[in-house]
Amino acid sequence: MQNVETSAQSGHVMKKVQIRDMMNENDIHKRKGSHSDGIIHTTDSSVKQNKEKDKAAVLQKDVDLVSGISLIVGTMIGSGIFISPKAVLEGTGAVGPCLCVWAACGVLAALGALCYAELGTLITKSGGEYSYLLEGFGSATAYLYSWTTIFILKPSSFAIVALSFAEYVATPFYPGCTSPVIVTKCLAAACVFLTTIVNCLSVKLAKYVQIFFTVAKLLIIVIIVISGMVLLAQGNTQNFANAFEGTTSFGAIGLSFYNGLWAYDGWNQLNFITEELKDPYRNLPLAIITGIPLVSVCYVLVNVAYFTVMTPAELLQSSAVAVTFGDRVLYPLSWVVPLFVVFSTFGAANGSCFTSGRLIYVAGREGHMVKLLSYISLKYYTPAPALIFNGILSIFYIIPADINTLINYFSFAQWVFYGLTAFSLILMRFTKKHLHRPVKVPIIIPVVVVVVACYLVLAPIIDKPELEYLYCTIFILGGMIFYFLFVYHKFSCTQRIMKLISMYLQLLMEVVPAEEVE
Repeated sequence: MQNVETSAQSGHVMKKVQIRDMMNENDIHKRKGSHSDGIIHTTDSSVKQNKEKDKAAVLQKDVDLVSGISLIVGTMIGSGIFISPKAVLEGTGAVGPCLCVWAACGVLAALGALCYAELGTLITKSGGEYSYLLEGFGSATAYLYSWTTIFILKPSSFAIVALSFAEYVATPFYPGCTSPVIVTKCLAAACVFLTTIVNCLSVKLAKYVQIFFTVAKLLIIVIIVISGMVLLAQGNTQNFANAFEGTTSFGAIGLSFYNGLWAYDGWNQLNFITEELKDPYRNLPLAIITGIPLVSVCYVLVNVAYFTVMTPAELLQSSAVAVTFGDRVLYPLSWVVPLFVVFSTFGAANGSCFTSGRLIYVAGREGHMVKLLSYISLKYYTPAPALIFNGILSIFYIIPADINTLINYFSFAQWVFYGLTAFSLILMRFTKKHLHRPVKVPIIIPVVVVVVACYLVLAPIIDKPELEYLYCTIFILGGMIFYFLFVYHKFSCTQRIMKLISMYLQLLMEVVPAEEVE
């Protein structure tokens, strides 16, 4: 080891040799800071060299305000607003209430985001809801969240965005017909692979990719909105006359909020990377209060633009609304719309990959996932094991014929955790009064979020009760079995096997446990 430390090799080679040398069990026992638990730790001397020659072995604070806004906007705006914004119209039945629901959903998303602004500046840990539930309700609740989100919600959502990307990439090569399923799935897998590689290689690279594709999707939105405003000025207002005629029942309008709020999902993404934010006390709330209203305005104005060209009936019949709009308004440049939808979906996939990796990383750090998943790359300072694990799970979700049904049935679970997170904010107002709160929202805001969350959890079950909801609930609560087996009661045999596997994977991937930084 001493020969390694005094050699003139590069820092990267030195780190790799240090890890290999530490695999000798006798060396591990002799070194201060190293343990015989099967985990290869950096020694005092290697930590010192690491700090002198490189950065500390921690995730770096590379995300600034612009990057934070692009992460929120880029993950919220995927393909839905371009392809099928008709779910809200189906529930409302008329143009007027449809636009009102889009605006109201933006307000509700903003209220939820304000709760997260307080939580994110109160508990400055990455992991989003996981960290807040851990602080507010304890280990078991946080584990159930990580169990459901890591294995179902995050990878399946990532897969759906990748499949949307693949469909629009493949379409020009198969004019007049649907692209082969195998081609679409291979392209989707390539999207997952590429975004995972980008995020493993560099946080800064992932950040710049996110900014670029967010700007691209905002550009096409501006083009659509300006085109719509021009058409309005030219008198194309027939669809706005008697805008509330044909409005459906109050109950149906209520269910349309469910669909609208899912279009706004992603407002919590920045809270997954709080530890990597520069000046989180300033930039987290600023990014939230900038990004959410921006998306809300975009959604409302884009829908207004659509109605200047299409009647409600035509919009409901269109399989890709933005493409129909482009064909009627932007011809012969209508090809730019599907191109920018590709950009939009890739940007959303990149943002999803970025934040999913941080949740897995934090859960591993807390002992709720395999410890290896909380290690970071010595060369790139990224949570590479967590990102790769998420990528593998996402590719598995691409394989089945239809995962949309799975997502639909598990969607209510997301609002269970949103509601619990907002309730934890209310709870901590009484249990943690002594903590400094850089951002403090009126107590009525989390109360409203809890009420809305309860409605969104119960509404689909009451409207259309199905056994699948029971199966989903059983799966979520079934996580408690694994919690008691592998977290609460740790079996020594399993622990030894996992430590041995982790040790060799650690060497292969050149990753180490993150240093604790004051």
